[in-house]
Amino acid sequence: KMWHHLEEAAIAGHTFARHNLACYEGINGRHERAAKHWIINAKLGDQKSMEGLKEGYPDGLVSKEDFAAALRAHQAAVDATK
Repeated sequence: KMWHHLEEAAIAGHTFARHNLACYEGINGRHERAAKHWIINAKLGDQKSMEGLKEGYPDGLVSKEDFAAALRAHQAAVDATK
């Protein structure tokens, strides 16, 4: 039941919940789902999710194109908050 609420919070836009959901998915072997959560979160400017993508990129968990797009969107989100 806890994970259901975490998913609901992630859908509602809570970056902390989405990051934790990505970690949970990764621990349970669903690396593609984890990467998707981190990509969404990184695009919203979340630094921890960007770090998760940086760690997963060398292992092939995220494609070069997805990583580059997430990095650009992350930087744009961070710049927009300055």
